[in-house]
Amino acid sequence: MSPRTPRPRLSRPATTAAALLALGLTLTACGGGGGTDTDADLGGATLEIVGPWAGAEQESFERVLSVFEQRTGATVQYSGAGDDLQTVLQTRIQGGDAPDVALIPQAGLIEHFAEEGALTPLSDDVVAALDENMAGAWTDIGSVDGTPYGVYLKVANKSLVWYNDPLFAETGAAPPETWEDFVELSENLSDVGVDPLSVAGADGWVLTDWFENVYLQTAGPQMYDQLAAHEIPWTDPSVEVALETIAEIWGQERLLAGGTDGTLQTDFPTSVVNVFSDDPEAAMVVGADFIGGVVADSTNSAVGDDARVFSFPYVAGEEGAVVVAGDAAVAMNDDEATMELLRFLAGPEAAGEWAALGGFLSPNRHLTADDYADPLTGQVAEQIVTAGDSVRFDLSDLQPAAFGATVGDGMWQTLQDFMADPSDVEGTMERLESEAAQAHGE
Repeated sequence: MSPRTPRPRLSRPATTAAALLALGLTLTACGGGGGTDTDADLGGATLEIVGPWAGAEQESFERVLSVFEQRTGATVQYSGAGDDLQTVLQTRIQGGDAPDVALIPQAGLIEHFAEEGALTPLSDDVVAALDENMAGAWTDIGSVDGTPYGVYLKVANKSLVWYNDPLFAETGAAPPETWEDFVELSENLSDVGVDPLSVAGADGWVLTDWFENVYLQTAGPQMYDQLAAHEIPWTDPSVEVALETIAEIWGQERLLAGGTDGTLQTDFPTSVVNVFSDDPEAAMVVGADFIGGVVADSTNSAVGDDARVFSFPYVAGEEGAVVVAGDAAVAMNDDEATMELLRFLAGPEAAGEWAALGGFLSPNRHLTADDYADPLTGQVAEQIVTAGDSVRFDLSDLQPAAFGATVGDGMWQTLQDFMADPSDVEGTMERLESEAAQAHGE
C-alpha cells in the first residue's frame, strides 16, 4: 500500500506521541570531561587488532585509530575477520600468534577466551577510565567472574520499534508507551486495512530480540541474569509469562504482514523494506538501531523523518530497561601500548570521533547530542546511557553458540517453531530447557 493513499483514522486517541517524539529532538548533556586523553609516548610500537568489522565500519574505526597514532606515535594495524572471527582467533591463539587486541561481538565469547586464559585482565588505568566514562553496567558487562576484560566501544540498542511516520500520520496512529497500547494499536491498524508488523521470522535472532525485551521487563534484570547463566530453568514460570505475552501479538496472524507463514519466510532486510518502501506492506518493525542503515541503503525513506522510532513498549517491572549488544575490545597481552590503546578506546575522544561520522552508538556518558551525526541517533544513545543498571546484554549472545547463535537449532529454531504455534507455550519451554542444559554441559 502506498503511504499517500487516504485511510480511515484510528479511533484510538493519539495521546502518547508528544513525549516520545520530543525525545528524538534532544539528548540531555551529561557534561564534558572524561579525563582520559592519551599522551603516552609509544613511538616505535606496533599494535595489531583483529575484529569483525569491514566496509564502512572498518573505515570509521581506522579514523579513530589514526587519532591514537597521532597522539602516541604508535602504529596500529586492523584486520577484519568477519563471521569467522572466533575461528581466526582460536587458530592464532593455538599457534602462539595472538593479536594484541581483539574486538569481540559476543559476551559469551569473551567468557570463553577468558576461561581459556587467552585474555589479559584490564589494567587499573583502563578500569579507572571505564569507571569514569561508561554508563551503568557496562563495566560489569565486559567482566568475567568480576574481572574486567572488555572495553565496549560500539554498541547497539535492541529495544526499539521503527515505524513509518507518514503511514502513522494518515491513520491517526501514535507511538504507544505500554504493551497493552501496542497490542491495541496493532489491532486498530489491522482494522483499517494496514498490516501492523513486519517480522523477520526467517532469522531466528530477530525472534530472540522480541523474547529478551519482554522477558527483561516481565521478569526483571536479576532473573534475566539468572536465566542467562542457566541458574534457573527455561521451564520457570517467568518464561511462561514472557511467552504468553509475546503470543498476544504472534498469535494473531492478522497483525503480521504475510501472516504466520509469510513471516517465517521473511528475512531481516526484507522486514525493514516492507515498512519503508515506496509501497509499504506494514507500519512497524521491531529492531535495533542498525535498522537505520538498511533504511538508508535500501529505501527512499529518510531516517528521522519518514522512519522514526519509539522505545520497546513498557510491559511491566522497571521502566527504561534496555537490551543491548556490542563489540568489546579485549587485550591479549599486558604490554604498555596495548593497555594504552584500550584506555584511549574507553575515553570520550575515541567515542566522539566515531559518533560524528555516523552509524555508531556509545555507552560513554560524556557524549551529548551534538557529538552524534543526527538527532535520532542521539535519542537512541540516550536510552542506553540513561538505562543505568537496567541495561542487559543480548541474552542469546550470552549463551553457548550451539544454543544461542545457531541457524536451525537452539533458541533460534525453537522460537521460530513457537511463532508457528504460539499456543504451545509448555512445549516451547521444555524444548528450550532441554537444549540449554545440553549446551551448558549439564
